[in-house]
Amino acid sequence: MDKGIYCLIFKNPACTVTVGALGPVAFHAGWHIYVGSALGSGGLVRLERHIALSRNRDRPPVWHVDYLSEHPLFCLRSAVYALTEERLECRLAGAIGGKFIPKFGCSDCDCSSHLFYRHRNPVKEAEAAFRSRGLDPCTKTMMNR
Repeated sequence: MDKGIYCLIFKNPACTVTVGALGPVAFHAGWHIYVGSALGSGGLVRLERHIALSRNRDRPPVWHVDYLSEHPLFCLRSAVYALTEERLECRLAGAIGGKFIPKFGCSDCDCSSHLFYRHRNPVKEAEAAFRSRGLDPCTKTMMNR
């Protein structure tokens, strides 16, 4: 199974979403970039799970990002990913940086966050962050829902 890292890119209006143990989280209108790892036994099947959850919303949330994927106000617009067996998601999150949601998606590392906010569509920026880490990014664009 192919392993790698990925970014999920969501578009959303201003809203508050209850995110598991984080509780209610206020989100600005715009775009959010989530950085995740697919290094486990399922590899990039995890990415496909996130995409499926954003379309069907029929599975209970497991990870912080699932609360966004299943929320009707968050629209998954793109996924940027790269093949790697190295643990580079924290470095990728550092390369993206900027305004973030504290403690989101990083309970298993020392990062401040793995979810970042932007005013405009950040796909090109995410692709550049992958390249800055020596990775060759692939991008999937989702249909509007």
